[in-house]
Amino acid sequence: MVESVRGAALQHSVERRAATASGYTMLIGIVALAGLALMIVIGLANDRLPPIMTLAAIACVAGAVFIAAGFYMLQPNQAAAVTLFGSYAGTDRNPGLRWVLPWLMRRKIAVRANNVISDKIKVNDLRGNPIEMAAQVVWRVTDTAQALFDVEDYKAFVMVQIEAAVRTIGSRYPYDDFEHQEVTLRGHHDQVGVELRAELIARLSVAGITVDECGFTHLAYAQEIAGAMLRRQQAQAVVAARTTLVEGAVGMVQLALEQLSAKNVVELDDERRAAMVSNLMVVLCGDRDAQPVVNAGSLYQ
Repeated sequence: MVESVRGAALQHSVERRAATASGYTMLIGIVALAGLALMIVIGLANDRLPPIMTLAAIACVAGAVFIAAGFYMLQPNQAAAVTLFGSYAGTDRNPGLRWVLPWLMRRKIAVRANNVISDKIKVNDLRGNPIEMAAQVVWRVTDTAQALFDVEDYKAFVMVQIEAAVRTIGSRYPYDDFEHQEVTLRGHHDQVGVELRAELIARLSVAGITVDECGFTHLAYAQEIAGAMLRRQQAQAVVAARTTLVEGAVGMVQLALEQLSAKNVVELDDERRAAMVSNLMVVLCGDRDAQPVVNAGSLYQ
């Protein structure tokens, strides 16, 4: 019995086509019945028809009212779920003037694309750093039966699942990787966006909803650590710049010494070579321009 209850709980609705008719055809029927009723009334007024024809006129009017009760209008990219005494009878997706039996209820639902931007939420990334995230999602209803009958409020369901998916993806990756060896939220927007869309599609499939496009609209460190992380980024940038500067300076010094030795410009012993290397490194790696100093005493010796 428990298994049967679980099986019933797992059942979901499936959209199918409803048995409806074109409203324009039925509109012609109303006009015909109204015209016939008018002719009968005129004939009765002129005593050209027997009084029994009054019943025929009443029947025509009743038929016109019956037909008029079944009209409804659908706009492009709009559908109507038809139910019979609470039981799902199908979905009509044909735009324009439509008609169905009057005792069938119609519940309209838009199948257009919807664009929503979630609220900013605080998430802990893979390294536990608090970050703020917000996402933009383009979604639409693909199965009207599931959207209307499998969830209580499909629009509220979408908002809740967007927040849950953003939290899941945000905790799956670090915000940033200064060594550029990992997939990060900040540096791999396309890859993370694909995973966010896949996560949303999986979560929203129960409501008959798909996601056409999604991405992050806000991604930043939380306020409490933003200042510290900014200083860290600045320090990392300074270290990287210094590393590049030193590597270039070493290459330039090596090239200068090789050129001096190759062209016999000057003979340098180890002590003078070390002094020249020191001076060149100071000049090349310094933050300020070098100030030349002329040893005047040596010139007059």
